Amino acid sequence: MDAEIFAEHEAHAGDGGAKRRQIIDGARSVFLSDGFDGASMNDIAHVAGVSKGTLYAYFDSKEQLFEALVREDRAQQAERLCTLPYDRGDPRALLGALGRSLVELMVRPDTVAHARVVIAAAAKFPRIGRAFYDAGPRYGMEKLAEQLGVFAKSGALEIADPELAARQFINLCCSDFNKQVLLGVIDSMAPSEIDAVVDAAVDMFMKAYGPSRAAAPPPA
Repeated sequence: MDAEIFAEHEAHAGDGGAKRRQIIDGARSVFLSDGFDGASMNDIAHVAGVSKGTLYAYFDSKEQLFEALVREDRAQQAERLCTLPYDRGDPRALLGALGRSLVELMVRPDTVAHARVVIAAAAKFPRIGRAFYDAGPRYGMEKLAEQLGVFAKSGALEIADPELAARQFINLCCSDFNKQVLLGVIDSMAPSEIDAVVDAAVDMFMKAYGPSRAAAPPPA
């Protein structure tokens, strides 16, 4: 097997990025269809259109492959979420746009399916759960905390702990619907429902962290 793996790896050395992408795409399809426990390296190799030798040249195990998939997919989602053209001079506008993008992403069927597979695997492989959290929720929280820190320095917001504030805002946006979607209580949310959840989250956040009103002038 080692000789086969080495030979296959050498044969594909020139297109390593494309071949890795081919494997990741095939693995995503299998994991979402069969779950982590139900997926096999044989099935992944077949769907990806590569030999087992090529598959093992890139990934030593199913766990390693799934962790790579989780990190890559979540990082791409978080990066896209945090680089949309928000108005970075207006906290309310930025939070509203970010909140809507976040909720829309979280209720997408592929996002929900991915999260369910990770949750099922995390008890046996905690590293997978950590990878999911680090590449997605934690990354997004840290990027939001950076921007909240900028607002705090400019006086647009009054925040002593931007990281805590970022976590609070994200949790406000998630509300109870996140659990309902993951548990199959609801399938999706209408745009009007998303607007209501996010608007309420922004209002509550601004009441807690918005700049204080200017002191009233003393009576004459």
